[in-house]
Amino acid sequence: MKREDLLAPEHYNLVSEMERYAKDPGKVAVLWENETGDKKQLTYESLLKSANKIGNAFKKKGLGKGDTVLIIIPRLVEAYQVYLAALKIGMIVIPCSEMLRAKDLQYRVNHGDVKGIISYHEYTHELNEIEGAESLLKFSIGKRIENWLDLNELADEESDQLTMADTKSADMAFLSYTSGTTGNPKGVVHTHGWAYAHLKTSAANWLGISETDVVWATAGPGWQKWIWSPFLAVLGTGATGLAYHGKFEAKKYLQLLQDYKVNALCCTPTEYRLIAKVDNLDDYDLSHLHSAVSAGEPLNQKVFEVFKNHFHIEVRDGYGQTENTLLVGVTKGMEIKLGSMGKPTPGNHVEIIDDSGKPCSPGVVGDIAVHVDTPALFKEYFKDPERTSQQFRGDYYITGDQAKKDEDGYFWFEGRSDDIIISSGYTIGPFEVEDALVKHPYVKECAVIASPDEIRGNVVKAYVVLMDDIDPNSQDLIKTLQTHVKELTAPYKYPRKIEFLEELPKTTSGKIKRVDLRKREEALLNN
Repeated sequence: MKREDLLAPEHYNLVSEMERYAKDPGKVAVLWENETGDKKQLTYESLLKSANKIGNAFKKKGLGKGDTVLIIIPRLVEAYQVYLAALKIGMIVIPCSEMLRAKDLQYRVNHGDVKGIISYHEYTHELNEIEGAESLLKFSIGKRIENWLDLNELADEESDQLTMADTKSADMAFLSYTSGTTGNPKGVVHTHGWAYAHLKTSAANWLGISETDVVWATAGPGWQKWIWSPFLAVLGTGATGLAYHGKFEAKKYLQLLQDYKVNALCCTPTEYRLIAKVDNLDDYDLSHLHSAVSAGEPLNQKVFEVFKNHFHIEVRDGYGQTENTLLVGVTKGMEIKLGSMGKPTPGNHVEIIDDSGKPCSPGVVGDIAVHVDTPALFKEYFKDPERTSQQFRGDYYITGDQAKKDEDGYFWFEGRSDDIIISSGYTIGPFEVEDALVKHPYVKECAVIASPDEIRGNVVKAYVVLMDDIDPNSQDLIKTLQTHVKELTAPYKYPRKIEFLEELPKTTSGKIKRVDLRKREEALLNN
């Protein structure tokens, strides 16, 4: 695949990808189940007709092309319907997690020039606290709420035919906000053309799916990963997406994979790790599974081995960001090098560069960077030219992550540029230490940071969450874990300090907030 293959036509709306499959009245788009066992099934035809009715309801209330709407809907079929409706009439979508609070939402409403809000009824109370909310068009879903328009009732009165807006590939489709671990969140501008490039990059090459597959991508609406996989890649390919509206429970996930005969799975590394620790894995029949991928942070070797030994499937890694697409990954059929991120995906120009913006030689750690000509790169940070320009070095967008590549072109993750540990002159990537630690049966999860040291500059410190039945005060526990790491990786990388926590600080999207651990470490040293 070449760069040109990722370029959308000038006049393009991403919903056109899904509409192609609505011509087959029996083609299933979404299989849905919740914790109590309730089930729903939507065909592409019924999904698009529902979206059309919602789109007409939006238009009747004065919303249309170029208007920005904020959407908060959990893993419900209505999420697919509302997103399709808004995008089809040319509106700009701000995806929001139900875990966001009034302060977070206030910033997005103000910064994003929001004209309307669509929320599942359970979360309207947070939005009612927003200053100026009374001047916005507010639509509730699932239940009538005082001072909110009932979207279900409005849509029921509308036609199921809707003309698609004449959008161009350069028109904004999504305004997705980053986690904002430092400063205010950045509004990442993605166009309809970006969606086209992502679909072509991800669906067949990485997820390895076709329109005959049942695909379970576990991300929830409100996160960029949901747009990536359940929404764009699955529906844009004509496949059937499984959506489970319930809390993560490893045995339940395995049962769903078996019951729905899932062909392709996209999980977070944390979900894979917890599934891999389940007893009696051979009791589950996952013989229909032909593709399993992971993204968000590097995958541990132990997980790879468990899935290969028990289910005869190789879990393939992928790397991307809110600002782009699947930049680097192990595509289906590629030789796997355990621990590697894979190679740059076809059509996307990704390099490892040095401080001067030049590509690094094999074996040299540098910044993972994306060339400005890459079709699936974001357009800009909304209303923030300064932060946009700061993210570029010459002709490259700097991801903030570091890696090295080998002679075969495989990338090897080292960590965030500010997570890299320099100790006694050694460069230590936190992931390698974490990967070793989590292989010990006592360790549930962990995070590694640099701890300032008078002699070595920094030493490796591990924050560890133990399995439920392990006593953190057990004699020689720390020494046992340190010895374990020394046995699995270069001895100089072992954690000289280990602290036990009940849980790790995480963003609302589930990523470990190492910046909080560094602050904690500084406070401990200052005291």
